[in-house]
Amino acid sequence: MTQQVKTAERVRLNRNRVLTAAVALADTIGVEALSMRRLAQELHVVPMALYKHVSDKEDLLDGMVEVIIGEIDPPKISSDWKATIRTRVLSARRALQRHTWARLAIESRTKPTPAVLDYQDSFAGLFLSGGFSPDLAHHAMHALGGRMWGFTQELFDSSTANAAATPPQPDPEAVAEMFAQLAQRYPNIASIATATPHDPDSVVGHGCDDQFEFEFALDILLDGFDKLHREGWSSAKEKPRDT
Repeated sequence: MTQQVKTAERVRLNRNRVLTAAVALADTIGVEALSMRRLAQELHVVPMALYKHVSDKEDLLDGMVEVIIGEIDPPKISSDWKATIRTRVLSARRALQRHTWARLAIESRTKPTPAVLDYQDSFAGLFLSGGFSPDLAHHAMHALGGRMWGFTQELFDSSTANAAATPPQPDPEAVAEMFAQLAQRYPNIASIATATPHDPDSVVGHGCDDQFEFEFALDILLDGFDKLHREGWSSAKEKPRDT
Protein backbone atom coordinates (compact mmCIF):
# COMPACT_ATOMS: atom_id res chain seq x y z
CA MET A 1 0.00 0.00 0.00
CA THR A 2 2.86 2.38 0.83
CA GLN A 3 4.38 1.78 -2.59
CA GLN A 4 1.00 2.40 -4.24
CA VAL A 5 0.63 5.72 -2.44
CA LYS A 6 4.13 6.77 -3.52
CA THR A 7 3.24 5.85 -7.08
CA ALA A 8 0.10 7.98 -6.85
CA GLU A 9 2.21 10.91 -5.70
CA ARG A 10 4.64 10.49 -8.62
CA VAL A 11 1.99 10.22 -11.35
CA ARG A 12 0.52 13.53 -12.46
CA LEU A 13 -3.11 12.99 -13.35
CA ASN A 14 -5.58 15.31 -15.00
CA ARG A 15 -9.14 14.79 -16.16
CA ASN A 16 -8.16 14.25 -19.77
CA ARG A 17 -5.64 11.55 -18.89
CA VAL A 18 -8.16 9.78 -16.67
CA LEU A 19 -10.86 9.84 -19.36
CA THR A 20 -8.51 8.74 -22.12
CA ALA A 21 -7.33 5.82 -20.00
CA ALA A 22 -10.94 4.91 -19.19
CA VAL A 23 -11.85 4.83 -22.90
CA ALA A 24 -8.86 2.61 -23.68
CA LEU A 25 -9.70 0.29 -20.79
CA ALA A 26 -13.36 0.05 -21.85
CA ASP A 27 -12.16 -0.88 -25.35
CA THR A 28 -10.40 -3.84 -23.74
CA ILE A 29 -12.77 -5.04 -21.01
CA GLY A 30 -16.10 -3.43 -21.91
CA VAL A 31 -17.88 -0.55 -20.20
CA GLU A 32 -19.88 -2.79 -17.87
CA ALA A 33 -16.68 -4.23 -16.36
CA LEU A 34 -15.14 -0.79 -15.93
CA SER A 35 -14.87 0.42 -12.35
CA MET A 36 -13.02 3.17 -10.55
CA ARG A 37 -10.84 0.57 -8.81
CA ARG A 38 -9.99 -1.17 -12.08
CA LEU A 39 -9.15 2.14 -13.72
CA ALA A 40 -6.95 3.11 -10.79
CA GLN A 41 -5.03 -0.14 -11.21
CA GLU A 42 -4.55 0.63 -14.88
CA LEU A 43 -3.14 4.06 -14.04
CA HIS A 44 -1.08 2.68 -11.13
CA VAL A 45 -2.68 4.99 -8.59
CA VAL A 46 -4.90 4.58 -5.56
CA PRO A 47 -8.64 4.86 -6.34
CA MET A 48 -8.99 8.04 -4.29
CA ALA A 49 -6.59 9.80 -6.68
CA LEU A 50 -9.22 9.53 -9.42
CA TYR A 51 -11.86 11.39 -7.42
CA LYS A 52 -9.91 14.62 -7.78
CA HIS A 53 -10.76 14.51 -11.48
CA VAL A 54 -14.08 12.62 -11.72
CA SER A 55 -16.69 12.74 -8.98
CA ASP A 56 -18.05 9.21 -9.49
CA LYS A 57 -18.69 6.50 -12.09
CA GLU A 58 -21.47 8.52 -13.73
CA ASP A 59 -19.20 11.51 -14.12
CA LEU A 60 -16.57 9.19 -15.59
CA LEU A 61 -19.05 7.86 -18.16
CA ASP A 62 -20.15 11.39 -19.04
CA GLY A 63 -16.53 12.27 -19.68
CA MET A 64 -15.95 9.15 -21.76
CA VAL A 65 -18.88 10.10 -23.99
CA GLU A 66 -17.27 13.51 -24.39
CA VAL A 67 -14.06 11.82 -25.55
CA ILE A 68 -16.05 9.91 -28.17
CA ILE A 69 -17.74 13.10 -29.35
CA GLY A 70 -14.30 14.63 -29.70
CA GLU A 71 -13.38 11.88 -32.18
CA ILE A 72 -16.25 12.79 -34.50
CA ASP A 73 -15.21 15.05 -37.36
CA PRO A 74 -16.53 18.60 -36.96
CA PRO A 75 -18.96 19.74 -39.66
CA LYS A 76 -17.33 21.25 -42.74
CA ILE A 77 -18.53 24.62 -43.92
CA SER A 78 -20.60 23.87 -47.00
CA SER A 79 -23.77 25.00 -48.71
CA ASP A 80 -24.74 21.33 -49.15
CA TRP A 81 -26.39 20.55 -45.82
CA LYS A 82 -27.26 17.01 -46.87
CA ALA A 83 -23.67 16.03 -47.71
CA THR A 84 -22.40 17.73 -44.55
CA ILE A 85 -24.80 15.86 -42.27
CA ARG A 86 -24.17 12.57 -44.06
CA THR A 87 -20.41 12.93 -43.66
CA ARG A 88 -20.71 13.73 -39.97
CA VAL A 89 -23.11 10.88 -39.23
CA LEU A 90 -20.76 8.41 -40.90
CA SER A 91 -17.85 9.86 -38.91
CA ALA A 92 -19.87 9.25 -35.74
CA ARG A 93 -20.51 5.70 -36.89
CA ARG A 94 -16.79 5.10 -37.37
CA ALA A 95 -16.15 6.39 -33.86
CA LEU A 96 -18.69 3.97 -32.40
CA GLN A 97 -17.26 1.12 -34.41
CA ARG A 98 -13.86 1.83 -32.84
CA HIS A 99 -15.45 1.81 -29.37
CA THR A 100 -18.12 -0.90 -29.36
CA TRP A 101 -19.19 -0.04 -25.80
CA ALA A 102 -19.96 3.61 -26.62
CA ARG A 103 -23.55 3.04 -27.65
CA LEU A 104 -24.42 1.61 -24.23
CA ALA A 105 -22.71 4.56 -22.57
CA ILE A 106 -24.56 7.10 -24.72
CA GLU A 107 -27.94 5.45 -24.20
CA SER A 108 -27.40 5.24 -20.44
CA ARG A 109 -26.91 9.00 -20.00
CA THR A 110 -29.99 10.52 -18.37
CA LYS A 111 -28.72 14.09 -18.11
CA PRO A 112 -27.13 15.67 -21.20
CA THR A 113 -23.72 17.22 -20.60
CA PRO A 114 -22.55 20.44 -22.26
CA ALA A 115 -20.59 18.37 -24.81
CA VAL A 116 -23.70 16.36 -25.73
CA LEU A 117 -25.81 19.50 -25.98
CA ASP A 118 -23.16 21.19 -28.12
CA TYR A 119 -23.17 18.18 -30.46
CA GLN A 120 -26.96 18.17 -30.76
CA ASP A 121 -27.01 21.93 -31.22
CA SER A 122 -24.50 21.69 -34.06
CA PHE A 123 -26.80 19.24 -35.86
CA ALA A 124 -29.77 21.53 -35.43
CA GLY A 125 -27.63 24.35 -36.77
CA LEU A 126 -26.82 22.37 -39.91
CA PHE A 127 -30.51 22.00 -40.71
CA LEU A 128 -31.27 25.66 -39.93
CA SER A 129 -28.34 26.97 -41.94
CA GLY A 130 -29.61 24.79 -44.80
CA GLY A 131 -32.80 26.85 -44.81
CA PHE A 132 -35.02 24.49 -42.79
CA SER A 133 -37.74 26.07 -40.69
CA PRO A 134 -37.32 25.45 -36.94
CA ASP A 135 -40.46 23.31 -37.15
CA LEU A 136 -39.06 21.02 -39.86
CA ALA A 137 -35.62 20.93 -38.22
CA HIS A 138 -37.29 19.80 -34.98
CA HIS A 139 -39.03 16.88 -36.65
CA ALA A 140 -35.97 16.02 -38.76
CA MET A 141 -33.89 15.71 -35.57
CA HIS A 142 -36.47 13.32 -34.12
CA ALA A 143 -36.49 11.22 -37.30
CA LEU A 144 -32.70 11.13 -37.44
CA GLY A 145 -32.65 9.93 -33.84
CA GLY A 146 -29.76 7.67 -32.91
CA ARG A 147 -28.26 7.98 -36.39
CA MET A 148 -26.94 11.30 -35.19
CA TRP A 149 -24.61 9.24 -33.00
CA GLY A 150 -23.87 6.63 -35.65
CA PHE A 151 -26.20 3.84 -34.53
CA THR A 152 -29.76 2.68 -34.90
CA GLN A 153 -32.05 0.69 -32.65
CA GLU A 154 -32.61 -2.15 -35.02
CA LEU A 155 -35.57 -4.50 -34.92
CA PHE A 156 -33.36 -7.58 -34.55
CA ASP A 157 -30.66 -5.97 -32.42
CA SER A 158 -30.19 -6.74 -28.72
CA SER A 159 -28.86 -3.56 -27.11
CA THR A 160 -27.89 -5.48 -23.99
CA ALA A 161 -25.58 -7.81 -25.87
CA ASN A 162 -21.85 -7.30 -25.63
CA ALA A 163 -20.88 -6.17 -29.12
CA ALA A 164 -17.33 -7.35 -28.57
CA ALA A 165 -18.36 -10.87 -27.65
CA THR A 166 -18.01 -13.64 -30.19
CA PRO A 167 -21.21 -15.70 -30.39
CA PRO A 168 -20.92 -19.48 -30.61
CA GLN A 169 -21.00 -20.77 -34.17
CA PRO A 170 -24.21 -22.75 -34.84
CA ASP A 171 -24.19 -26.13 -36.51
CA PRO A 172 -24.66 -25.53 -40.29
CA GLU A 173 -27.06 -28.46 -40.68
CA ALA A 174 -29.17 -27.26 -37.77
CA VAL A 175 -29.26 -23.76 -39.23
CA ALA A 176 -30.30 -25.10 -42.64
CA GLU A 177 -33.08 -27.18 -41.12
CA MET A 178 -34.33 -24.26 -39.01
CA PHE A 179 -34.28 -21.93 -42.00
CA ALA A 180 -36.22 -24.44 -44.11
CA GLN A 181 -38.92 -24.59 -41.43
CA LEU A 182 -39.04 -20.82 -41.16
CA ALA A 183 -39.18 -20.45 -44.94
CA GLN A 184 -42.21 -22.71 -45.08
CA ARG A 185 -44.05 -20.79 -42.39
CA TYR A 186 -42.78 -17.30 -43.26
CA PRO A 187 -42.13 -17.31 -47.02
CA ASN A 188 -42.05 -13.52 -47.32
CA ILE A 189 -39.35 -13.14 -44.67
CA ALA A 190 -37.36 -15.93 -46.28
CA SER A 191 -37.65 -14.21 -49.62
CA ILE A 192 -36.24 -10.87 -48.47
CA ALA A 193 -33.63 -12.49 -46.20
CA THR A 194 -32.02 -14.27 -49.15
CA ALA A 195 -32.29 -11.38 -51.58
CA THR A 196 -28.83 -9.91 -50.75
CA PRO A 197 -25.41 -11.22 -49.67
CA HIS A 198 -25.17 -11.49 -45.91
CA ASP A 199 -22.72 -10.06 -43.41
CA PRO A 200 -21.88 -12.81 -40.87
CA ASP A 201 -21.11 -10.19 -38.18
CA SER A 202 -24.29 -8.21 -38.78
CA VAL A 203 -26.15 -6.75 -35.80
CA VAL A 204 -29.10 -5.77 -37.97
CA GLY A 205 -30.08 -9.33 -38.71
CA HIS A 206 -28.76 -12.43 -40.46
CA GLY A 207 -28.88 -11.77 -44.19
CA CYS A 208 -28.08 -8.07 -43.87
CA ASP A 209 -25.05 -5.90 -44.54
CA ASP A 210 -24.79 -3.51 -41.57
CA GLN A 211 -23.00 -0.69 -43.31
CA PHE A 212 -25.19 -0.81 -46.42
CA GLU A 213 -28.41 -0.90 -44.38
CA PHE A 214 -27.23 2.02 -42.24
CA GLU A 215 -26.33 4.21 -45.23
CA PHE A 216 -29.45 3.17 -47.15
CA ALA A 217 -31.74 4.33 -44.34
CA LEU A 218 -29.67 7.47 -43.77
CA ASP A 219 -29.99 8.48 -47.43
CA ILE A 220 -33.73 7.86 -47.42
CA LEU A 221 -34.10 10.15 -44.41
CA LEU A 222 -31.94 12.89 -45.89
CA ASP A 223 -33.77 12.74 -49.23
CA GLY A 224 -37.08 12.91 -47.38
CA PHE A 225 -35.96 15.92 -45.34
CA ASP A 226 -34.85 17.63 -48.55
CA LYS A 227 -38.22 16.98 -50.23
CA LEU A 228 -40.17 18.36 -47.26
CA HIS A 229 -37.89 21.39 -47.09
CA ARG A 230 -38.41 22.20 -50.79
CA GLU A 231 -42.18 21.78 -50.39
CA GLY A 232 -42.33 24.19 -47.46
CA TRP A 233 -43.58 21.48 -45.12
CA SER A 234 -45.05 22.46 -41.74
CA SER A 235 -46.31 20.22 -38.96
CA ALA A 236 -49.31 22.51 -38.56
CA LYS A 237 -50.48 21.42 -42.01
CA GLU A 238 -50.35 17.77 -41.01
CA LYS A 239 -51.99 17.90 -37.58
CA PRO A 240 -55.74 17.24 -37.60
CA ARG A 241 -57.84 20.14 -36.28
CA ASP A 242 -60.70 19.67 -33.84
CA THR A 243 -64.08 20.13 -35.48
